[in-house]
Amino acid sequence: MSNDVPHPYSIEVEPLTKPEGHFAWLLRRSGKLIERSDRAYRSEEKAREAALEATERDTKPMPGRAAADGSLS
Repeated sequence: MSNDVPHPYSIEVEPLTKPEGHFAWLLRRSGKLIERSDRAYRSEEKAREAALEATERDTKPMPGRAAADGSLS
C-alpha cells in the first residue's frame, strides 16, 4: 500500500477486540493525536480510506477561519 498521507500527518489503523475482526483509525499531526474514528470498520482498507478522508478535511481551511499554519485564508 502506498504512503499517500501528507506530511506532517500519520495514520494508524488498529484491530479492535470488540467487535472482533473490525478496525479503527487514529490521525496524528506531528505526532499529536488530532482525531480518532468513532466507529468500527469491517476491513483495514476501509478504515484507512476513512482516515485519509479525515486528513483531507483537516487540511482544507474552513471559510472565515485561519489555516493551521496561522495564515488567513
